Amino acid sequence: MSDIIRLLPESVANQIAAGEVIQRPASVVKELVENAIDAGADSVTVNIKDAGRTLIQVTDNGKGMSPADARMSFERHATSKIREANDLFSIRTMGFRGEALASIASVADVELRTRQRGEELGSFLHILGSVFQKQQTDQCPEGSNFSVKNLFFNVPARRKFLKSNSSELKNIITEIQRIALANPELSISFFHNQSPVFELSSENIRKRIVGLFGKAINQSLTPVEVETSLIKVSGFIGQPKFAKKSFGEQFFFVNGRFIKHPFFHRAVTHAYERILPPDAIPSYFLYFEVDPATIDINIHPTKTEIKFEDEQAIWHIIHASAREAIGKYNLMPAIDFDQSGSIDIPVPPSRGSSIHPPEIEINRQYNPFQQENYSGYRPDSDRNADLSQWEKLYRGLERPDEGTRGREDEEGFVDNQSGFPFEEEQTSQTSGFLQLKNRYLLTPVKSGLMVIDQREAHARILYEEFMHNFSAHLSVSQRQLFPPVLQLNPEDTEILSALRDELHQLGFEIRPGNDNQFYIDGTPGVLSHLDAKELVESVIASFQDRPVDLMEEIKSQLAMVLAQSSAVAYGVALKQEEMSDLFNRLFACQSPGHSPSGKKIISIVALADIERFLK
Repeated sequence: MSDIIRLLPESVANQIAAGEVIQRPASVVKELVENAIDAGADSVTVNIKDAGRTLIQVTDNGKGMSPADARMSFERHATSKIREANDLFSIRTMGFRGEALASIASVADVELRTRQRGEELGSFLHILGSVFQKQQTDQCPEGSNFSVKNLFFNVPARRKFLKSNSSELKNIITEIQRIALANPELSISFFHNQSPVFELSSENIRKRIVGLFGKAINQSLTPVEVETSLIKVSGFIGQPKFAKKSFGEQFFFVNGRFIKHPFFHRAVTHAYERILPPDAIPSYFLYFEVDPATIDINIHPTKTEIKFEDEQAIWHIIHASAREAIGKYNLMPAIDFDQSGSIDIPVPPSRGSSIHPPEIEINRQYNPFQQENYSGYRPDSDRNADLSQWEKLYRGLERPDEGTRGREDEEGFVDNQSGFPFEEEQTSQTSGFLQLKNRYLLTPVKSGLMVIDQREAHARILYEEFMHNFSAHLSVSQRQLFPPVLQLNPEDTEILSALRDELHQLGFEIRPGNDNQFYIDGTPGVLSHLDAKELVESVIASFQDRPVDLMEEIKSQLAMVLAQSSAVAYGVALKQEEMSDLFNRLFACQSPGHSPSGKKIISIVALADIERFLK
């Protein structure tokens, strides 16, 4: 039998490596910008077209490369940062594996123009799908200019499964945000289809956060500064009142590198225990300085996961740092006593001024018994005429006698014209509901007791109404007298831009302003009683961790988010008419049994179970 094991061709090996390192256009942007930082650049410009499908261009003013280094940089495992194995334990720079450029060149058309500082001429290099095309002398600025064109042109399956432009652009913005926060001294300009997304000058950390996430976040930032023998922790945490119900403003950095660490995330959130509700997530921008020998950053190709030598001790340090900031800067919610209806005590007058008692004008000649319309006490002969008014108040409260009592079924439930529908298939009700803990609606049915979750029921009703409006192209908008203003970061701006058409179909009228500002001129009439700004923010937050691609999925998700956000809250007391209306509208829905998120709405407590409880 002939041998079957063969070495892979270099181009195939590079494509396999690219599958780990280069997953989408955002991966290319990340690798190229990090290389620019390692090259000593203090200014980087990122210019992309069609969310990186057509072009990704990264220009820096770093130290550049010699002709030989420019050619060698595209070889696998070529790096300037490692000479021996021990160097892996003292790495403070970004890319070091030497796979990024080789992986990018294997799946794209790459051009490089680079010139070293102090040199008169630079080099031009062209590689197409791992195949070297040419290298020649070039007259170019100092630094490096990478142009990556037609990403995944030779891997159709990978290109086919890229998300929509809005989703891919959102991922690129996320990567640039992380790099910009980790390197506030770096000037970054980012353009998409020749339009500026943001232009950030060299700043301190606080101003960099404000530049990325808007001026509104500035008042939320609370400084953290702790130094121990194991770790130095600095940065900012958010005030509890500015916490959100979605992720997006949570960042850890270790030695200038962004990381993801769920264990440390819990250290921060536990510091807010009994301050925030369980579904609220505080903002934090925390920077760690540790000895590189105590961490392992080589456990994942993207290098966003890091192994710490003493995670338990660091967890307690992070938790204590956040708790100290909360206490030091008095972030506990203040007690705001309700002053409505309280007596306004006037300030005492100054000395020398006289105090006069209040005076009341009275008519000393007034006699109420001489008024013609007096309707007070009268002799017994006239009292019977007024008893009829009392009878009206108590009418219907007396126990019905045998002649008026309704017919009872075999299980003992009253079944008369004003009673309840006892067959579970019946869905019409006019009275006879009870509300338990302002959360559940109770009503008897033939087999027992029906329990309805009022919030989930209302969410199901609103969801089907929104989906109907989508299909029927109905949009009834309620204009805002004073349109609220949304101040968004670039990532949220892209999400809102992708959703504007669908939001308009539902009745939202959103007008763009300057510097990522949007004015909410109108909201759907059915939601006019809610806070328009919070409503739109909740919609944006729900799409931060999901792709904005398939139109039908967008409509369904949007309808679900709006329904959940605007459904009647737990703790709200409902009138009898409101409970009846909710009941009837629920059973007019196509799927009354479950909410849009899949939660159960209706449950029947069997009569046999009730009888067993009472034994």
